[in-house]
Amino acid sequence: MNPLASIKGVWIAGLLVSVVLAMIVNLAGGNGLLAFDELAFVRWVHIVAGIIWVGLLYYFNFVQMPAVAAATADQGGPGPAAIGKYILPRALLWFRWASLVTWGAGAWYLVQNDSLLDVFTLGLTGGDPDYALPMGIGVWLGTVLLINVWFVLWPNQKKLMGLAPSQGEADLAKAKKTVASVARINAVLSIPMLMFMVAAPHGIPL
Repeated sequence: MNPLASIKGVWIAGLLVSVVLAMIVNLAGGNGLLAFDELAFVRWVHIVAGIIWVGLLYYFNFVQMPAVAAATADQGGPGPAAIGKYILPRALLWFRWASLVTWGAGAWYLVQNDSLLDVFTLGLTGGDPDYALPMGIGVWLGTVLLINVWFVLWPNQKKLMGLAPSQGEADLAKAKKTVASVARINAVLSIPMLMFMVAAPHGIPL
């Protein structure tokens, strides 16, 4: 069976390649074939999920929203219905759950690293301020993004997709405006979020 023929196959193949390469690196480093680093594993999950989450955020803002606007304005074209019916629900599914996995894996990493409280208090309770302050800013920005995804964007998207009741055209128009505005806000906040999360171990590039 060709693993590239399905999304599940791609995930399985990617994980298998990762495990095989990790084993090779472990052997080359003299650490044993199945050496397991929980912190490294959680960080890996955090990064992969974060790429999916932020990648879809940028897709919505930089690709789908302009494309829907262009399709709506094209009087002789196919219209945006296909995007709303086939693409948007799947994209939102991956988007929502990737955000939750990203945040959860990141929080678990900080717990295992004994730095959750220091990071969330921006270093005011202790820890290395050169790590806790920038990481804390990144974590709080990510938390705002997560809240927006689940408690602002998703409830309004459900109205627009007919998955939740609305109060008529005015309510739908308000939901559409809210989704567009909050998606843009999340896109803006994601840029400093990524900078500060990388800054904690590597320094602020300014």
